[in-house]
Amino acid sequence: MNERADDPQARAERVRAAMYERDHACQALGIEIAAIGPGSATATMTVRRDMLNGFAMCHGGFIVTLADTAFAYACNSHDEMTLAAGLDAEFLKGAQLDDVLCAQAQAQSQAGRLGVYDVGVRNQHGELVALLRGRSYRLRGKPVTGS
Repeated sequence: MNERADDPQARAERVRAAMYERDHACQALGIEIAAIGPGSATATMTVRRDMLNGFAMCHGGFIVTLADTAFAYACNSHDEMTLAAGLDAEFLKGAQLDDVLCAQAQAQSQAGRLGVYDVGVRNQHGELVALLRGRSYRLRGKPVTGS
């Protein structure tokens, strides 16, 4: 990996490390950031018993949290603080106890301070569990890494 300061991949890796160190929600839920790149991120989570709803399925809020996490890391990967402006979710399949969910976020559009990202959440069998579209707003001049 090229560690030059202007290398976009190295910058994204530094963002992942800086964000995750302070990301107590991810740490508590067992969410891991499996991959990151300029405008993209992959987050994983294993469905635990305390994430199940009254129908023994993963509560939709946890699925959205996983997708929102991938979205957050993807849109902050350029090392400019970026916040979610909105999020739409479509649930396509239930997730069960011990399922390993993988959320992959990818930038679709970035124009000025506004961005649009798509996130697909799949289980360990590659089955699509949810689709999300996130809208972001970039705060200029505020680096994520503090540098």
